[in-house]
Amino acid sequence: MIRIGNASGFYGDRFTAWREMLDGGELDVLTGDYLAELTMLILARDRLRDPDLGYAKTFLRQLETCLGTALERGVRIVTNAGGLNPAGLAAAIESLTTRLGLAAKVGYVEGDTIQRPDALSANAYLGAFGIAACLDGGADVVVTGRVTDASLVVGPAIARYGWSRDDLDQLAGATVAGHLVECGAQVTGGNFSFFTELADGGHRPGFPIAEVHADGSTVLTKHPGTGGAVTAETVTAQLLYEVAGPAYLGPDVVTRLDTVTLSPDGPDRVRVSGVRGTPPPATLKVGVNNLGGFRNSMTFVLCGLDIEAKAALVRGQIEEAVGTDGLEFTLARTDHPDAADTEAASALLHVHLRHGDKARTGRAFSAAAVELALASYPGCTLTTLPGDATPYGVFTADEVPQDAVAHVAVLPGGERVPIAPPTRTASVQGAPAQQNPITGGPSLPPTRRGALGELVGARSGDKGGDANLGVWARNDAAYAWLRDWLTIACLAELLPETAPLSVRRYELPNLRAVNFVIEGLLGAGVAASTRFDPQAKALGELLRGRVVDLPADVPTGPTVATGVTP
Repeated sequence: MIRIGNASGFYGDRFTAWREMLDGGELDVLTGDYLAELTMLILARDRLRDPDLGYAKTFLRQLETCLGTALERGVRIVTNAGGLNPAGLAAAIESLTTRLGLAAKVGYVEGDTIQRPDALSANAYLGAFGIAACLDGGADVVVTGRVTDASLVVGPAIARYGWSRDDLDQLAGATVAGHLVECGAQVTGGNFSFFTELADGGHRPGFPIAEVHADGSTVLTKHPGTGGAVTAETVTAQLLYEVAGPAYLGPDVVTRLDTVTLSPDGPDRVRVSGVRGTPPPATLKVGVNNLGGFRNSMTFVLCGLDIEAKAALVRGQIEEAVGTDGLEFTLARTDHPDAADTEAASALLHVHLRHGDKARTGRAFSAAAVELALASYPGCTLTTLPGDATPYGVFTADEVPQDAVAHVAVLPGGERVPIAPPTRTASVQGAPAQQNPITGGPSLPPTRRGALGELVGARSGDKGGDANLGVWARNDAAYAWLRDWLTIACLAELLPETAPLSVRRYELPNLRAVNFVIEGLLGAGVAASTRFDPQAKALGELLRGRVVDLPADVPTGPTVATGVTP
């Protein structure tokens, strides 16, 4: 098997993780994922200021602390920190190696940039074969631009085992492994619904390792002595993160998530097996970032009585001062009746303005809010200072044919190796939007009132303007109830903001889970969203906190089940 670790799940993750992973135990490859839809926008703005930038600068500083150790121990490094400028980062790494007196061979992958003159950035999600070519060409460090997150693991597995594009089950198995480790500590107890049950309370989870075997099966684990845990439930939580239906689309393979089987393999070890793959689609996803305009926000504190009337007064005053176009008001009722202190007695009125006119969105708006301090509701105060407008981006996704992209691996010696697209592709049939037609959901008598989270865990996140919400049951009996009860109609009652939106629901019995894709919940994407939770990270915990009629005879803890074992 090949031991592939991860030391970064996003741009800004634990700085010391690279050092911790190299010092913690044996590895063959160490990966780092830095790219997200919002990150690409940040890097695009960096490159506007300086054409030599466009990559994750943090990675270069991290590499300086540990490149010598990686070379000494034979650990190869694969990262998508190249962002919009993989060639630029590769050159910076070569300069770093010279300064450190080391002899690292650096390769990089390019070809993801799509020419869109009206866009800040447009990048296709490439697959793993370019990474494999760089490793086969002797690279110690491989830098990519926009590849799928899972490709950082799939590429080294291809290089180790010599898989071809026809080895679909193996590619699918490695894709699951890549998806599991791509978010770093999120699979080892980070952001875990039942964190209070972890031995260390979730204090400092270690980063993950995927032991990928020649048949595509994997054992998920972590270095001994590190925090957090690797269990069937922590793995399930990450499997449900930012996915849609059972068919998980990728540039090299379509991975069938409904074939995944999890089983224990010892302490902090979970075996992932049985994964099946089908040919990939004929197109690649393209992420496009455009400048959407300018934004600004001010927050008023409303204390005591007449909260709704106070909010209405502010709204009328702000609209009269700057006009209604682009204004958005959100009243958060954080106040408690008969409270003994100001904070407990207060609600928050968030006022957002998004518009193409920077002057109107800037000081003209924030000054108008501040000017109300002595001329509005009783007790008027704000939590924000007047400030200028900031630009925001809008993320959209479309597709290009696989053969329209010049996927190239640039080897350490400078040789450019074209990566041919797959010759066998297939159209992918989407699963039905509502797999269970029940719209009232029977509760199993007798019932008791309790928080939904007593029986289920959840993991949620963003995909452009959509939100993903995965919910898993802790045992077979709980899943039998959850599957019939948590319908789209039920979700709309529990989370009213989803009611007017298009929602797709999928069942994943092997994971005891149902997954929802809530279209448009995040508007034009994270960078443009004005929601209190702009990336929908807390949506799952909001759902788990709702008090419902629970089946009284269903156990609350994890038990052994078919397909998934704790």
